[in-house]
Amino acid sequence: MHINELGQLNNVLQRPCTHYDERPEGEVSLLVIHNISLPAGQFATPYVDDLFMGAIDCTAHESFADLKGLRVSAHCFIRRTGEIIQYVPFEKRAWHAGISTFEGRERCNDFSVGIELEGTDTQAYTQAQYNALHLVTKALIAKYPEINRSRIVGHCDIAPGRKTDPGASFDWQYYFDLVF
Repeated sequence: MHINELGQLNNVLQRPCTHYDERPEGEVSLLVIHNISLPAGQFATPYVDDLFMGAIDCTAHESFADLKGLRVSAHCFIRRTGEIIQYVPFEKRAWHAGISTFEGRERCNDFSVGIELEGTDTQAYTQAQYNALHLVTKALIAKYPEINRSRIVGHCDIAPGRKTDPGASFDWQYYFDLVF
């Protein structure tokens, strides 16, 4: 897997969304791992893609009412099958972290890459997801050498008390063993 000069992964589905902007300083030095499923706990639905593309029908499910007008994105989404969809080039700032702090620095979106795994805090992730995440991570480290083991975190680490993902079901040791 390779990242081109535009910040796009080769050989993955590109679904360019409009929910991003320029990085204020162009730096990429942090990887943030998230989880998402819409509706919560349901997989293989079209709704995560709809959310990131700004096209979610907030009447499609009762839990979607809070999503009305929400503009969020991730650089990539990894489905339970291992399929990788890229929404935002890594060179751009995706809107995934919200209010966040890492090592005393606020606004993690400015300098991070956000990868969403289709999942929940409590359900095990699939081997296909770990394999895909491993490949994406290796490509990110090759392109952005400031990303290292200590600069790969969960959403819970940069927004404690507000976010819990990727949750206890994410096997950090297994993931790090694959990558490093």
